Amino acid sequence: MPTSRSYRDSCGIARALDVVGERWALLVVRELLLTPQRFSELRLALPHVSSNLLADRLRELEGHGVLRRGEGPVYELTEWGRGLEPIVRALGDWGIDAPQPPPPAALSATSVLIYLQGAARPDPTAPPASCRLELDGRVWTVRLAPGRIEVEPGEPATADASLRADARTLGALLADPDGLTGACTDGRVAVVGDASVIDRLLRSVA
Repeated sequence: MPTSRSYRDSCGIARALDVVGERWALLVVRELLLTPQRFSELRLALPHVSSNLLADRLRELEGHGVLRRGEGPVYELTEWGRGLEPIVRALGDWGIDAPQPPPPAALSATSVLIYLQGAARPDPTAPPASCRLELDGRVWTVRLAPGRIEVEPGEPATADASLRADARTLGALLADPDGLTGACTDGRVAVVGDASVIDRLLRSVA
Protein backbone atom coordinates (compact mmCIF):
# COMPACT_ATOMS: atom_id res chain seq x y z
CA MET A 1 0.00 0.00 0.00
CA PRO A 2 1.18 3.59 -0.60
CA THR A 3 2.80 5.14 2.43
CA SER A 4 1.84 8.41 4.09
CA ARG A 5 4.69 8.51 6.61
CA SER A 6 6.11 11.91 7.51
CA TYR A 7 9.09 13.16 9.45
CA ARG A 8 6.78 15.79 10.98
CA ASP A 9 9.62 18.27 10.58
CA SER A 10 9.10 21.72 9.04
CA CYS A 11 12.61 21.90 7.55
CA GLY A 12 12.53 21.97 3.73
CA ILE A 13 14.88 18.98 3.61
CA ALA A 14 12.52 16.90 5.74
CA ARG A 15 9.49 18.01 3.70
CA ALA A 16 11.31 17.05 0.50
CA LEU A 17 12.05 13.62 1.96
CA ASP A 18 8.38 13.27 2.86
CA VAL A 19 7.73 13.48 -0.89
CA VAL A 20 10.64 11.56 -2.46
CA GLY A 21 12.39 9.86 0.46
CA GLU A 22 10.70 6.46 0.15
CA ARG A 23 12.67 3.56 -1.34
CA TRP A 24 12.73 3.63 -5.18
CA ALA A 25 11.12 7.08 -5.46
CA LEU A 26 14.22 8.93 -6.66
CA LEU A 27 15.11 6.08 -9.02
CA VAL A 28 11.69 6.45 -10.62
CA VAL A 29 12.42 10.15 -11.03
CA ARG A 30 15.83 9.28 -12.55
CA GLU A 31 14.22 7.04 -15.13
CA LEU A 32 11.85 9.82 -16.21
CA LEU A 33 14.51 12.53 -16.61
CA LEU A 34 15.22 11.83 -20.28
CA THR A 35 11.82 10.68 -21.54
CA PRO A 36 8.35 9.63 -20.35
CA GLN A 37 8.01 5.88 -19.81
CA ARG A 38 5.32 3.24 -19.53
CA PHE A 39 4.92 1.14 -16.40
CA SER A 40 6.39 -1.86 -18.24
CA GLU A 41 9.44 0.18 -19.28
CA LEU A 42 10.00 1.37 -15.71
CA ARG A 43 9.67 -2.21 -14.51
CA LEU A 44 12.39 -3.34 -16.95
CA ALA A 45 14.67 -0.45 -15.96
CA LEU A 46 14.23 -1.23 -12.25
CA PRO A 47 14.30 -5.05 -12.20
CA HIS A 48 14.76 -5.37 -8.43
CA VAL A 49 11.53 -3.57 -7.48
CA SER A 50 8.28 -5.55 -7.34
CA SER A 51 5.38 -4.52 -9.54
CA ASN A 52 3.24 -3.72 -6.49
CA LEU A 53 5.88 -1.53 -4.88
CA LEU A 54 6.55 0.31 -8.14
CA ALA A 55 2.83 0.95 -8.53
CA ASP A 56 2.75 2.32 -4.97
CA ARG A 57 5.66 4.68 -5.62
CA LEU A 58 4.07 5.92 -8.84
CA ARG A 59 0.76 6.61 -7.07
CA GLU A 60 2.56 8.47 -4.29
CA LEU A 61 4.64 10.58 -6.66
CA GLU A 62 1.57 11.35 -8.72
CA GLY A 63 -0.37 12.28 -5.59
CA HIS A 64 2.41 14.63 -4.52
CA GLY A 65 2.50 16.29 -7.95
CA VAL A 66 5.97 15.04 -8.89
CA LEU A 67 4.75 13.12 -11.94
CA ARG A 68 1.58 12.70 -13.96
CA ARG A 69 0.14 10.16 -16.34
CA GLY A 70 0.25 11.32 -19.93
CA GLU A 71 -1.04 9.79 -23.12
CA GLY A 72 0.01 6.31 -24.04
CA PRO A 73 -0.35 5.79 -21.10
CA VAL A 74 3.06 6.95 -19.90
CA TYR A 75 4.38 8.55 -16.76
CA GLU A 76 6.13 11.90 -17.08
CA LEU A 77 7.58 14.45 -14.67
CA THR A 78 5.62 17.58 -13.89
CA GLU A 79 7.34 20.96 -13.96
CA TRP A 80 7.79 20.69 -10.19
CA GLY A 81 9.13 17.17 -10.53
CA ARG A 82 11.56 18.36 -13.21
CA GLY A 83 13.07 20.59 -10.53
CA LEU A 84 14.59 17.43 -9.04
CA GLU A 85 16.87 16.97 -12.06
CA PRO A 86 19.92 18.89 -10.77
CA ILE A 87 19.49 17.20 -7.39
CA VAL A 88 19.37 13.70 -8.88
CA ARG A 89 22.34 14.44 -11.14
CA ALA A 90 24.31 15.84 -8.18
CA LEU A 91 23.52 12.68 -6.20
CA GLY A 92 24.90 10.66 -9.10
CA ASP A 93 28.11 12.69 -9.10
CA TRP A 94 28.46 12.26 -5.33
CA GLY A 95 27.64 8.55 -5.40
CA ILE A 96 30.18 7.66 -8.07
CA ASP A 97 32.75 7.15 -5.29
CA ALA A 98 30.46 4.95 -3.18
CA PRO A 99 31.07 1.17 -3.13
CA GLN A 100 29.51 -0.91 -5.89
CA PRO A 101 26.48 -3.01 -4.85
CA PRO A 102 26.81 -6.79 -4.75
CA PRO A 103 25.91 -8.65 -7.95
CA PRO A 104 23.61 -8.99 -9.73
CA ALA A 105 23.41 -5.20 -9.97
CA ALA A 106 21.14 -3.41 -12.42
CA LEU A 107 22.25 -0.62 -14.73
CA SER A 108 19.62 1.08 -16.88
CA ALA A 109 20.10 2.84 -20.21
CA THR A 110 18.92 6.08 -18.59
CA SER A 111 21.62 5.73 -15.90
CA VAL A 112 24.37 5.30 -18.49
CA LEU A 113 23.12 8.20 -20.63
CA ILE A 114 22.85 10.53 -17.62
CA TYR A 115 26.43 9.62 -16.73
CA LEU A 116 27.50 10.22 -20.33
CA GLN A 117 25.86 13.64 -20.39
CA GLY A 118 27.51 14.69 -17.16
CA ALA A 119 30.97 13.24 -17.65
CA ALA A 120 31.60 13.76 -21.37
CA ARG A 121 33.98 16.47 -22.46
CA PRO A 122 34.11 16.20 -26.27
CA ASP A 123 36.88 18.02 -28.11
CA PRO A 124 35.49 21.53 -28.71
CA THR A 125 37.49 21.78 -31.94
CA ALA A 126 36.13 18.53 -33.44
CA PRO A 127 33.27 18.70 -35.95
CA PRO A 128 29.76 17.93 -34.66
CA ALA A 129 28.55 14.37 -35.15
CA SER A 130 25.35 12.44 -34.58
CA CYS A 131 25.03 8.87 -33.30
CA ARG A 132 22.19 6.40 -33.13
CA LEU A 133 22.36 4.37 -29.92
CA GLU A 134 20.19 1.30 -29.44
CA LEU A 135 20.35 0.31 -25.79
CA ASP A 136 18.33 -2.59 -24.44
CA GLY A 137 15.95 -2.32 -27.38
CA ARG A 138 15.33 1.44 -27.12
CA VAL A 139 16.72 3.99 -29.57
CA TRP A 140 18.38 7.28 -28.62
CA THR A 141 19.93 10.15 -30.55
CA VAL A 142 23.28 11.30 -29.17
CA ARG A 143 24.96 14.35 -30.62
CA LEU A 144 28.58 15.31 -30.09
CA ALA A 145 28.53 19.10 -29.99
CA PRO A 146 31.48 21.37 -29.20
CA GLY A 147 32.33 20.61 -25.57
CA ARG A 148 29.08 18.79 -24.72
CA ILE A 149 26.88 15.76 -25.39
CA GLU A 150 23.19 16.06 -26.25
CA VAL A 151 20.84 13.10 -25.68
CA GLU A 152 17.29 12.75 -27.01
CA PRO A 153 14.93 9.77 -27.19
CA GLY A 154 14.06 8.42 -30.62
CA GLU A 155 15.59 7.97 -34.05
CA PRO A 156 18.00 10.63 -35.37
CA ALA A 157 17.12 12.33 -38.65
CA THR A 158 20.59 11.38 -39.83
CA ALA A 159 23.42 9.54 -38.10
CA ASP A 160 27.14 9.35 -38.76
CA ALA A 161 27.31 6.06 -36.87
CA SER A 162 25.14 3.59 -35.00
CA LEU A 163 25.91 1.45 -31.95
CA ARG A 164 23.77 -1.37 -30.54
CA ALA A 165 24.55 -2.77 -27.09
CA ASP A 166 23.09 -3.32 -23.67
CA ALA A 167 23.49 -0.62 -21.06
CA ARG A 168 26.07 -2.48 -18.99
CA THR A 169 28.30 -3.05 -22.03
CA LEU A 170 28.14 0.63 -22.97
CA GLY A 171 29.01 1.54 -19.39
CA ALA A 172 32.04 -0.75 -19.53
CA LEU A 173 33.15 0.78 -22.84
CA LEU A 174 32.89 4.31 -21.43
CA ALA A 175 35.29 3.15 -18.72
CA ASP A 176 37.57 1.35 -21.21
CA PRO A 177 37.11 2.47 -24.84
CA ASP A 178 39.90 0.14 -25.95
CA GLY A 179 37.47 -2.73 -25.41
CA LEU A 180 35.32 -1.70 -28.41
CA THR A 181 37.05 -3.97 -30.92
CA GLY A 182 36.73 -7.01 -28.69
CA ALA A 183 33.08 -6.23 -27.91
CA CYS A 184 32.33 -6.02 -31.64
CA THR A 185 34.17 -9.28 -32.29
CA ASP A 186 32.29 -11.26 -29.66
CA GLY A 187 28.93 -9.77 -30.63
CA ARG A 188 28.21 -7.71 -27.52
CA VAL A 189 28.27 -4.56 -29.67
CA ALA A 190 27.27 -3.85 -33.27
CA VAL A 191 28.64 -0.72 -34.95
CA VAL A 192 27.46 0.59 -38.32
CA GLY A 193 28.83 3.62 -40.13
CA ASP A 194 31.84 5.72 -39.13
CA ALA A 195 33.41 3.78 -36.26
CA SER A 196 35.69 6.73 -35.48
CA VAL A 197 32.62 8.69 -34.32
CA ILE A 198 31.75 5.94 -31.85
CA ASP A 199 35.37 5.95 -30.68
CA ARG A 200 35.18 9.74 -30.18
CA LEU A 201 31.98 9.31 -28.18
CA LEU A 202 33.48 6.67 -25.89
CA ARG A 203 36.72 8.58 -25.39
CA SER A 204 34.91 11.79 -24.53
CA VAL A 205 34.65 10.51 -20.95
CA ALA A 206 37.86 8.47 -20.82
